[in-house]
Amino acid sequence: MSKPVAIITGGASGIGLAVTTHLHKLGYRVVIFDLNSEAGHETVSSLGVDALFIRTDVSDYTQQARSFKQAFEWGGNRLDFCHAYAGIDDRQSLGVGKEINTKTLDVNLEAVVQGLWLFKYYARRSEGVGERVARFVATSSAAGLYSMPTNPQYTASKYGIVGLTRAAGPVFAKESITVNCICPGVIATNLCPPEILQCFPKEHITPLSTVIKAIDAFLGDDGMTGLVVELSQENICFRDMVEGANESQKWLGTKGDEIWDKAYESVAERKGY
Repeated sequence: MSKPVAIITGGASGIGLAVTTHLHKLGYRVVIFDLNSEAGHETVSSLGVDALFIRTDVSDYTQQARSFKQAFEWGGNRLDFCHAYAGIDDRQSLGVGKEINTKTLDVNLEAVVQGLWLFKYYARRSEGVGERVARFVATSSAAGLYSMPTNPQYTASKYGIVGLTRAAGPVFAKESITVNCICPGVIATNLCPPEILQCFPKEHITPLSTVIKAIDAFLGDDGMTGLVVELSQENICFRDMVEGANESQKWLGTKGDEIWDKAYESVAERKGY
């Protein structure tokens, strides 16, 4: 059987590079989507065989779709894993300028939704489909659990990833596709400004090795899906949804989906979907 194939967006630096390198060591063929051509080609050169770089702006659906297709065909019509890491901070303050720049939401949230959509499409068509679980891992942030007042759009996008994971996980599990996300604390990557790292207490910086712990946890359990994992220092912490405010809200959070499912089925029948 052919080797498993993984796509890592933003895979030429930081967390993405760490995951790329780790999966390659585990025997995966890895495909890096990144805007940094120099770093991408350097990474592929250092890894040697079974690595491909495709320059991709994930916020452009046409580009990302084209890159997924290329990666799938390069991997022998197989796709097993995708880590959506590519991300940026706020491009402007919410209180400055006449027009708002929402590129942060485009890259951090919309591109991840598009990536999940494309991953599902190719996972369904992969060699040996149904014989193994395909895995999608999104990158949220501690800002997706708490808040980051300096970056409201970044915070909103990372909360969105948490919600996407919890909602999509159970749905995709029916097709042997798992969806999980990581919420890293401060990690010394190029996304974190040097001025921050210089003054940030070292004891509160999370090492890249903790990311790998989370990835290995996802790889080691086929039933793990819809889960949100906070990464802090050397620890991976599985975070539950907040408890309902009362019995009505608890019911809504655990049983409400049954009503929505029936309603959507009725709509689909009526419209002939």
